[in-house]
This record gives sequence, structure tokens and C-alpha cells, in this order.
Amino acid sequence: MTESATSQMPVKIELRGLTKTFRHNGNQVEVLAGVDLDIRQGETLAVVGASGVGKSTLLHILGTLERPSAGKVRWDGEDVFSLDDRSLAAFRNRKVGFVFQFHHLLAEFNALENVMMPALIARLPQPVAREQAEAILVRVGLKERLTHRVSTLSGGEQQRVAVARALVLQPEVLLADEPTGNLDPKSGGRVQELILELNRERGLTSVIVTHNLEMARTLDRQITLLEGKALILQGE
Repeated sequence: MTESATSQMPVKIELRGLTKTFRHNGNQVEVLAGVDLDIRQGETLAVVGASGVGKSTLLHILGTLERPSAGKVRWDGEDVFSLDDRSLAAFRNRKVGFVFQFHHLLAEFNALENVMMPALIARLPQPVAREQAEAILVRVGLKERLTHRVSTLSGGEQQRVAVARALVLQPEVLLADEPTGNLDPKSGGRVQELILELNRERGLTSVIVTHNLEMARTLDRQITLLEGKALILQGE
């Protein structure tokens, strides 16, 4: 999506005054200090910055894995943290797909079983869960690896399984935390291309935390986190 096209899309996620503090060794540590940010429908957004500035914390709050200490997070105008924990878990399962640097796959299960897991948690009938998992695994190029235990797959293949698992329920937003950071350049490039292709095909809104500035430059916008604030690097 071009920058001009992105700016005309409606706001998908709105952050206002987002603050997050933690207690460490008896002290209060402020990681996010009043972040204001609009993320538009269908855009790809890179979040960059030094280690320890709160990039992963920001991603976890966007995906409702953590609650902010203060401020608002609105999805399509809805204050998501006004939901109780049970409703929030259902919202997260339905709306958000996560991809992590260390993919957190279940080593004792095969690729298909790993990708079926979110669908089974959402209580889809097993035949439907299997069909959807097979379809997305084929799409990410793993048709011949469905029944292989993930422990036997290469790092790049494991990360593609993680992408498939994140997308099996057709979420509205993909959140990725260093998705290529643990891969060799060739495998990382393939995962990067896959995420961008799926963004274009499905109209996904994608937020990607990365140290890979080359990858960040391929996305619609970049922000950097500095002293707990979000600064626009590219795009408006």
C-alpha cells in the first residue's frame, strides 16, 4: 500500500496517552510514557528503537496481552481494556494474530497440529480447524511438511508455521515481534516477503517490531520508540 493510500484509510487502532510502568528492585520504571499513535486499516507499520525501550511491551499492549498503566487503546473506536478478562481473551483470539522471534511452537506436535491449535481453542469443529490449518500451511509453502514434527523443521520453516498459526483464524491485525531476528538472511527474507504478500492479499493491518532497518524500509511507515515516546520516522 502506498503512503498516500494508507493516509486515506480509516484508523484501526488508536493509542492515546499510553503509559506502562513496572516495579523493578522496589523502584517504579516507566517504559512507555504517553504514547499517541494512530494505526490505519491495512497498513504495515515498523516499530524500531534500541533494546529495552519498550517495543515488545507496546506490541503486547496493542494485542491486549498486557494492560496499560494509563491511557486508552481503541480498536475501531472501542476501548478494548474496558472489557473483562474473559471477553478480552475472546477478542484477542478472534482479532489478533501473533508471531514471535522465538515462535513458541509445541515441539511434540507436527506443523498441522500446531496451526490447528488456535482454531480448536476457538471451539471450531475439528474438521473445520484441520481444513483451515491445511489451507494456510499450503499458502505459506509447507504443503509437504504438514505431518512433520516442528522440531525436525528448519528455522525458516518453523517461523512460517508460526505465521500460519497466527493467521489460521483470519485475524484483522498481525503483530510480529522480531519475526526474522533469529533467522539467517535468506530464511528471514522469505518470511519478510510472506508477511508482506499476506498483508496485500488479505488487507491485514500489520505491526512489526524489528531491528532490521532494511525490512523496516519496505513497510508503509516507521516509528521509533525513544524515551517512551513514539516518533514518526517515515510517513504521517
